[in-house]
Amino acid sequence: MRLNRLLRSSLWCQYTRQANRRYSKVLGIETSCDDTGCAIVDSDRNILGEYLQSQQQIHLDFGGIIPPVARDLHKQNIDNVVTQALQQSQVSLNDLDAIAVTVKPGLPLSLLVGMNYAKELSKKSRRPLIPIHHMEAHALTARLVDHNLQLPFLVLLLSGGHCLLAIVKKVNEFLLLGQSIDDAPGEALDKAARRLQLKNMKEFRNCCGGQAIEKAALRGDPRSIDLGTFMTNYKDCNFSYSGLKNAIRSQIIKSEQKHELKGDEIIPEVFDLCASIQYAITKHICTRVQRAIEFINRTQLLPDTNRTLVVSGGVASNMFIRKHLNLVCDEENFKLIVPPPKLCTDNGIMIAWNGIEKLNEHIDIFSHLDLDKVDIQSKEPLGKNISQQITDMEIRCPSGFFNKIFEEHK
Repeated sequence: MRLNRLLRSSLWCQYTRQANRRYSKVLGIETSCDDTGCAIVDSDRNILGEYLQSQQQIHLDFGGIIPPVARDLHKQNIDNVVTQALQQSQVSLNDLDAIAVTVKPGLPLSLLVGMNYAKELSKKSRRPLIPIHHMEAHALTARLVDHNLQLPFLVLLLSGGHCLLAIVKKVNEFLLLGQSIDDAPGEALDKAARRLQLKNMKEFRNCCGGQAIEKAALRGDPRSIDLGTFMTNYKDCNFSYSGLKNAIRSQIIKSEQKHELKGDEIIPEVFDLCASIQYAITKHICTRVQRAIEFINRTQLLPDTNRTLVVSGGVASNMFIRKHLNLVCDEENFKLIVPPPKLCTDNGIMIAWNGIEKLNEHIDIFSHLDLDKVDIQSKEPLGKNISQQITDMEIRCPSGFFNKIFEEHK
């Protein structure tokens, strides 16, 4: 009904003509969590301007993200962020074809700041608004940097809030193969870093938890501390990190008691434990990806000419995880594509690019006269969940597969 009404309006016809042009420009706004981002991207894959205001250090000082604090920081920074991106691009609001903004999923208070600001820009410029699903934007970012990446493909999204495996069939069509049933890998890394008190060590003081663990792991032995294996009896592609978090906590307490540590004292095995944490997370991720690939082999959900795994999200910046996912892909005749680190973390570029993709396909485009229909959603699944099909197949992956490739390439 809404689409039919808009199609009848002359304003919508104007926007449709603009969308059909070979060249278009979209401004994207990202405020789903803790960073405020804005970018202008065109349909020729040029990043015309972008600006990101990181609030990481403030949240580190608080010991984690506090939603009202994140909201206030977004409110404080968003006008400057958008202004800086527009100035860099030398593009005015009137030059834009649409405004895209993250509306789901994310922290409600943070999402509201971006959405409300984007709506005001839409009204002011009389340009359409395109609501964006945060995880869909992450999944499609690789198409911005790789001109040859065709749909469909397999995507793995790793971040502080999500861990997902899905097949991207179309710009707005996803098949969910597996997801975390409890915690996300980035959240597990952050909590481990806090419990290990890595911020008390000078070299890690300004690092987020995942970065601190990765740097500390370079000085440790990944096989020195056995943190166990997780979900090995579940023949699916879902993820779980709660068991690992408990194992890490138990190991730290055991070490503290053994060495009679107090207060801010750091356990002597800190580097070995960091390396072992990273190893355990990587092994868990790789075994799930291997099962997903076997499922694809059996169902032929990807053509033989496009056996591609895209990895995105903040944790995709971890080079140890990336290296071993690449080894899995080599074994399974898949191509691994990972966007540059700055595009793996939350940013306005991925939102603007997703806006371009949707504009090209005429998907989810709202006139500035119809903005009341756009709202935030703090939780929103990614596509259609077909994970039960994998469970029903009872796919058994070769035991020791990950240990084998690790030993051969360490």
